[in-house]
Amino acid sequence: MTARMPGHPAITRSRPPGAHGGSAEERQPRARRQRTSPQEGQIVRPLSRCQVDDRMGELGELYARTSSCEPGILDPPEPPQADVDRCVAFQRRLAGLVRCPGFELLVAESAGPSGTRVITACAFGFPLRGDGPWWQGLERYLPESLFRPAASGRLFVVADILVEHRVRTHDQSREWNLARRLQRGLLGERRGDLGVTLVDRGDADAYRALLSWGWRCLPADSRRPSRSASRRLLVLV
Repeated sequence: MTARMPGHPAITRSRPPGAHGGSAEERQPRARRQRTSPQEGQIVRPLSRCQVDDRMGELGELYARTSSCEPGILDPPEPPQADVDRCVAFQRRLAGLVRCPGFELLVAESAGPSGTRVITACAFGFPLRGDGPWWQGLERYLPESLFRPAASGRLFVVADILVEHRVRTHDQSREWNLARRLQRGLLGERRGDLGVTLVDRGDADAYRALLSWGWRCLPADSRRPSRSASRRLLVLV
């Protein structure tokens, strides 16, 4: 699971020449001022499969800009110095996931200098089907308590959340936090469904970020992988 998030640009107010002091709000320490909601500058919307293909280059650039070196949710771990370009590997993985039944991808966009929309974040996933090929690789991480929801199609795999650093470290609990908006959008029309994802045990930053956005570990049971497993499963209601 990848977790990097976009910073919201600071908003500055210019003063007329010779003005001094400013308003009471401006005189407050910067840390005490209320933050502007990123909702004002970030539009979240889905991309169709054709649009994903058309904007694959932008999505690859976003991945290169925001991701760490951990592999995708269903990919085997790679050596730290793998020769395969990670951006190209991501694009190949995404091109494969797009064909998964029920695949969804949401992007966050903001206006660039020329007025064009620029992708600043994305999240994507697919419903888990117990009899499908995407089951393999996840099955050994699922506790028994999730077998029935998986068999009935009530689990949705959030394969990646690509956001820049500030979203991970600022206002994580706010409903307008960009990562929360993206993951809520993926699950928004799936009432009663659970989101599931895997995170590398060695990626403490991504793990803390996911917990701050509402993801939780399930209580241990007899089928959970041992602590030596390379990843851990998190759920989101």
